[in-house]
Amino acid sequence: MTVLKEIEGVREQVRAWREQGFTVGLVPTMGYLHEGHASLIRRAAEENDRVVVSVFVNPTQFGPKEDLSSYPRDLVRDIETVERSGGDMIFYPEASAMYPEAYSTYVEVGGITGELCGRSRPAHFRGVATVVTKLFNIVRPDRAYFGRKDAQQLAVIRRMAKDLNMDLEIVGCPIVREPDGLAMSSRNSYLSKEERADALVLSRALRQCRERFQSGCRDAQALKEEMRGIIAGASSAVPDYVEIVDAVTFHSVKTIEKKALAALAVYIGKTRLIDNTLLDPDDEEDPEL
Repeated sequence: MTVLKEIEGVREQVRAWREQGFTVGLVPTMGYLHEGHASLIRRAAEENDRVVVSVFVNPTQFGPKEDLSSYPRDLVRDIETVERSGGDMIFYPEASAMYPEAYSTYVEVGGITGELCGRSRPAHFRGVATVVTKLFNIVRPDRAYFGRKDAQQLAVIRRMAKDLNMDLEIVGCPIVREPDGLAMSSRNSYLSKEERADALVLSRALRQCRERFQSGCRDAQALKEEMRGIIAGASSAVPDYVEIVDAVTFHSVKTIEKKALAALAVYIGKTRLIDNTLLDPDDEEDPEL
């Protein structure tokens, strides 16, 4: 496996693969890889001849008071995870290479970016869309892989790829959870023992929402109030949002009449965690929860 920091080196390697007739998959990450990332890499390796994993803590998607400087990093562990999971290259650029002096071009996706995470992190999705566009232009993958835990991010990237006629497939992959239900996240490493126990209210609230949905409840407000009640039972938990939204527009719904998303963002102490579950009247199962 190759670890490259220079953009041109990545392009040269991908060109060589293309000349051999190989397909290329891309897994964009911010590093500190866990089993959720490994599942994306394995999926990419199953569906492509070669797999590039980007490891880049993207400064443009962090707000001024967010955890850019403290975001966990461990390149040695990341290399081991990528190699074990079937990746062929890690692209590990410097911020100065991705955003050189006088950099002034950004990608903005309208509509859905103003909802959910976009309300409390107003510049976040501009940073995500910009860095993902740059990675697509550098690697030119046939397919790119993203986890459905970041459901809004996945929707933003799909919209961007469609609107800008990007010639690749965006593949959404299942949420991967710890045995007790906590959705895997690099930020879980911030949690104390007590906070780790409190963090289970996210999956617990979503599971209760799903059970009530499966029993026939379609009143979004009632479901949200029940989820808020469960979250309130954890002393360190402070909700950012507890929402049920249309799965396409991400606008809040009053009654679940078509595919919707129950989505949570909750501060556990100082750590902001997100999770979600799909609520589909035509298919009530969600194997990810």
